[in-house]
Amino acid sequence: MANIVILGSGGFGLSIALMADKFGHKVTVWSKFQSEIDDIRVHGEHVQKLPGVPIPKTLAMTTDISCIKGCDMLIFGIPSSFVRSVAAEAKPYIGDKMVIVNTGKGLEDGSLKTLSEVLSEELQSDKIVVLSGPSHAEEVARCIPTTIVAASKNTEAAMYVQKVLCNETMRIYVNEDVIGCEIGGALKNIIALCAGICDGLGYGDNTKAALMTRGIHEITRLGVAMGANVQTFMGLTGLGDLIVTCTSMHSRNRRAGMLIGQGMSPEEAVKKVGTVEGYYCCKTAYGLAEKLGVSMPITAELYRVLFEGGDVRESLDNLMGRPLIFEKI
Repeated sequence: MANIVILGSGGFGLSIALMADKFGHKVTVWSKFQSEIDDIRVHGEHVQKLPGVPIPKTLAMTTDISCIKGCDMLIFGIPSSFVRSVAAEAKPYIGDKMVIVNTGKGLEDGSLKTLSEVLSEELQSDKIVVLSGPSHAEEVARCIPTTIVAASKNTEAAMYVQKVLCNETMRIYVNEDVIGCEIGGALKNIIALCAGICDGLGYGDNTKAALMTRGIHEITRLGVAMGANVQTFMGLTGLGDLIVTCTSMHSRNRRAGMLIGQGMSPEEAVKKVGTVEGYYCCKTAYGLAEKLGVSMPITAELYRVLFEGGDVRESLDNLMGRPLIFEKI
């Protein structure tokens, strides 16, 4: 049995907590907001994020971040924009032997850093593991069979996460390509936003298949330019995560995209749906592509739509009207 603390009481943090609790681990969930904990206790579920999934009163929940002290595994289930600040708050309670896991899928605005780089800077730990892959919280919480990846430069730490969190409904592979796994997990949200826009416009399967195929090619180009292994993007954290996020109504990125395609402004769509990582990641990925000289036409067109008032139909016309070339795989 492992002593696990999860920072963040959103959908994915709670889904991991419920799964780990069910399979015999000691689990504590930290939230910054007492009101969130109170709502969960009153309703017996997280009404907004995991409706219909019972959360037992035996699951420990607290706003006291010192609960971290002495745990075996610390899991960050925090939106990308808050990872650095929460890491700084957690730092005084982190021990040398603690394995630190990040489940967020995004990039830090401004610094253009991956979230594992942010955690490494803040915590000065060599036991940081990225947990990524096709894993909607709504399904993990219900123990629907799921397969993901634990990626780390510290293979021993990744294998520890694999051993502790694997069970009859969760299978975890180990991968040493941290950058590849993070870039795949973050940038698929951009393509999922675009997939939602196509759905909102009423386009069909042909359009979405083309978008996903060229999208993974675009993600791969940026990842390889950052030092990733090209093969990683054909795996769970690349193609696998892209498929699930572009096709499922569980995906907040796809839902926000649908609203934009139907005529809602990007700002209104994000406000209505909630956390939409692809909205924020698009700006960062666009900056990285400019910095590294990587061609990312889909990302560039989404950037125009989200931040420059571009028209979605015009953006599609721009993509369809690009110079004709040979397909490069």
